[in-house]
Amino acid sequence: MTRPPTAAQRRVIDAADPVTGRLRGTPAQLAALVQRGFAFRHPRPPHDHFLTPEGHRVRQGITQAPEPAAESPSSPSGVFAARTGGEADPPPSGPARRREVHSAWQGLVELRRMTNPDGSVDRPCGWERAHLVQAAALALEAAGHHPAGPDDGGYRVRDTPQPEAVAVHEPDSEALRACAATLEGAGWQVSEHREPRTGTRYLLASPRRT
Repeated sequence: MTRPPTAAQRRVIDAADPVTGRLRGTPAQLAALVQRGFAFRHPRPPHDHFLTPEGHRVRQGITQAPEPAAESPSSPSGVFAARTGGEADPPPSGPARRREVHSAWQGLVELRRMTNPDGSVDRPCGWERAHLVQAAALALEAAGHHPAGPDDGGYRVRDTPQPEAVAVHEPDSEALRACAATLEGAGWQVSEHREPRTGTRYLLASPRRT
């Protein structure tokens, strides 16, 4: 699991370019940040390193210190995780959570700009295709949709056997349609289906490539 950055790693993160997230450091420092999930190596020459959404969140000061935060089942490493819905012990809602979600989404938009070949921010990037459930959940939570609690209504994002597809469940039909509109606006291809046995409606969403 990703752990909070060390003090030395935090200094490299804090020194990143405030607009692009480009990092400067020794090869060992940059490789450690990639391994910890705070940075990625750009696939095209000159292969610079940039902050990931989690790295942007750390840089913007939501994590105030490099020491581990209090652990919870929804965030066992003390770092940000989008609400997928149905967590047994979800993080508390409120202004601090909204700031975390907003920062993570802005970091993801910047990641799209830096890694999509044409710089497009209106469709998902490689990181999202590698983290389908978290990416779709972040798009929904950032748009203000209500994630399900342990025993109440709201969206639930789940993995599926299909390649590059997640399922989104939401018991309220109007809220389900709103989730579909949000994901389509965030660059996902969305279709509505019914469970064969129960007839319950759900969404299948895949990151759009073009």
